[in-house]
Amino acid sequence: MAHYFALTIPFGVKKLWDEWNIRGAILFSLWLQIVLIFAAPIRKSARRKRVIRLIWYAYLLADATANFTLGLICNSQRNQFSNPESESKQRSDLLAFWAPFLLLHLGGPDTITAYSLEDNQLWRRHLLGLVYQVTVVVYVFLQSFPNGNLWIPTSLMFIAGTIRYVERTLALYFASLDKFRDSILKPPDAGADYSQLMDVYASRREARIPTQINITLAEEEEEVNGFDAKEGDLKHLEVVNYAYKYFQLFKGLVVDLIFESRELNESRDFFNKRTAEDALRIIEIELNLIYDAFYTKVEVVHWVVGYVLRFIAFGSVLATLGLFYFQAKDDKFHAVDIRITYTLLLGAVALDVIAFLMLIFSDRTFGPIKDPDYPCLLAPAVALFTCFLALNKPWWYRGKCSQKPDVLAAPSQKPDVLATPSQKHSPCQKHHVLATPSAFLRRWSGSISTYNLIRYSLKSSATPTHEFPSLRKVIMFSLTKKCKSFKIIDLLGCTIRKATSFIQSIEEHVSKIFSPVFRIIRSKASKIFSPVFRIIRSKASKIFRIKIIKDLLDEIRYVSHEPFTKELCEFIFKEVKIKSEFANTVEIAQRISSARGDWVLTGRWNLLKYVSDVPYDESLLLWHIATDLCYHTDTDRDINNSHRECSKILSDYMLYLLIFQPTMMSAVAGIGQIRFRDTGAEAKKFFERRRLGPNHDQRACEQILSVNTDVEPVTVKGNKSKSVLFEASMLAQELTKVGEEKWKLLCRVWVELVSYAACRCSPSALAQQVSKGGELINFVWLLTAQFGLGAQFQISEGYSRASCSGKVDVQQNIVQTSMK
Repeated sequence: MAHYFALTIPFGVKKLWDEWNIRGAILFSLWLQIVLIFAAPIRKSARRKRVIRLIWYAYLLADATANFTLGLICNSQRNQFSNPESESKQRSDLLAFWAPFLLLHLGGPDTITAYSLEDNQLWRRHLLGLVYQVTVVVYVFLQSFPNGNLWIPTSLMFIAGTIRYVERTLALYFASLDKFRDSILKPPDAGADYSQLMDVYASRREARIPTQINITLAEEEEEVNGFDAKEGDLKHLEVVNYAYKYFQLFKGLVVDLIFESRELNESRDFFNKRTAEDALRIIEIELNLIYDAFYTKVEVVHWVVGYVLRFIAFGSVLATLGLFYFQAKDDKFHAVDIRITYTLLLGAVALDVIAFLMLIFSDRTFGPIKDPDYPCLLAPAVALFTCFLALNKPWWYRGKCSQKPDVLAAPSQKPDVLATPSQKHSPCQKHHVLATPSAFLRRWSGSISTYNLIRYSLKSSATPTHEFPSLRKVIMFSLTKKCKSFKIIDLLGCTIRKATSFIQSIEEHVSKIFSPVFRIIRSKASKIFSPVFRIIRSKASKIFRIKIIKDLLDEIRYVSHEPFTKELCEFIFKEVKIKSEFANTVEIAQRISSARGDWVLTGRWNLLKYVSDVPYDESLLLWHIATDLCYHTDTDRDINNSHRECSKILSDYMLYLLIFQPTMMSAVAGIGQIRFRDTGAEAKKFFERRRLGPNHDQRACEQILSVNTDVEPVTVKGNKSKSVLFEASMLAQELTKVGEEKWKLLCRVWVELVSYAACRCSPSALAQQVSKGGELINFVWLLTAQFGLGAQFQISEGYSRASCSGKVDVQQNIVQTSMK
């Protein structure tokens, strides 16, 4: 006989739920709003995906919690009318007062309205949600209206909540790609009245009046918004001004709009006068402005109607707080409910104040300010904002280019005397890595994700070339540099260096003492737990074969994150700048933008076939493997040559984009995934046959180069396999013949490959990446566009307004640049 167990919820649990379900849910909703207003801006500078994922969870939970709580309030009032003794009248009135707070929460903070671009496209769904939730709140309010002791504060909060929800819906509407494109379009221009002009021309010819059509260049009817380009370094606020100006000019890149040649020429002239660091700072702010336009309420709030709505909403919240303060004394509400209500009111006021401060000290607020002589009222705000911009400026830390921890030292400091012999004698160049410490100060992640085919085939864990320095190292390094500039406190700088060196020596001695102990413990534990791990591994291997899980695990294990280096920034800027000087005509500009190595390799016929005769994805894999082969087998490792490390970073970065960002690279990826898998399979088979294991990178590269390649691999293997392993070996052997210029040539080829991909990636995919920490390809995309090298530009000529007075004059219109 079957036995059934009664699953009943204990009475105490039921009572606790009935008393605290609404209270707990609405407090949790407020807590999520606080989390989002502070955490949401971090995602544009986050280096780890788990941080972005946590923000995504909070974003989804915020709406779900508010909707759930509103349903609980509605259900609670229904129960009261079916059973009047279940709750007091004051309790029902207070619940109706709480309902508009949920509209406020559904409106969300200013720092996040959409998690992805697709959310903006669903603005109609949010509009329907607005109508539905407002209707529910009105229903709750009307249910309690006969007992309406708080009907005035409730009405005020209803106004504030509705305004915030409307703001969010408008932000989504304005950020939808169609509306964003429409907002940028200029008024229609029909041009000259051709029919009228030709009628006048024909009548004059019939009357045998001498008539001539003169075509002259038209003067520009309006100046480009902004001001003249400044020579030399830019001040902090000037960087924001110029960034805002060029954002307004080039934001149409995201939605494939047209530009005028005078704007492109002005942009090119401006960036030709800039340093690489100033260009980096300007593009950082431009990307931040793109993020604000698509993922926040900035465009709605910076609007005349937006200012009015925000003033009304904040005034309503303050008035509600004052009215409830006096109302709570007269009515007999529960003490806990009063505390919760004050928490909600003070939380709403605090969120509005924080949003107001973020609004004032934002790039969007100070971007349009062009006059250097600020009014007295703005001077304090400008001074504070300038101080904040000084902290936002890229922090460069001088660290060693090795797979060992960086050494904190001033530029003139001698090598560490406590370094091991292998460290002392290994070639290790010092690079300036981007090390802005806090996510609240960074404008982007400052991180470059890298992925390596040979290390993946050897099953070697990801090992970055540079390490992100800790906050302690960055601060100490900055203090050391500052102290060196003052002779009076030079002793303090020396003391800091000695203290840091002492701390590092202690760390090394401790690691030397305890490493044998840890080694013994590890060996004993491996003997004990290895059978268990073997069983778990065999059972889990079936699960890990699932592609989604396998890709996720591969990304965790084999993808490393490199800090962006100043040397790489300067080299990319220099290459793009040099190419822009050759782009005097449309044909040359299009040829440069469509180059993927062939511009650099002009005249080198033995290397040119590896870019011009193969598809882009195959070319990328060929040069990636060849770069790795040269990197690990190069005997002449010049410490003063930064091109070697830059080539390695760009090579691994482009492979990461090809494999782990297929949506972004869809326009150029081709069958890159298939080629990668086939090449990886051949490499694994080759390494297994030669018994090469993890971290045997150098031996693996030497073994690949030792294979005889007198006969083309495709002749032996056929075309079924898309592997390019030994074709890359042939390319590496050709590169070794170049000599001393090998690494500079490789670095220039990789810059062209990155630029080619940046010009052809989907603009919406690039805009999407801005909300995930940003990528190096985002910077290359804007940099090439502002130098006029984008492949999407096309020059066409037309005519402007025509006039007829005695003779017909037709003015030639300015050259227009449009996207394909």
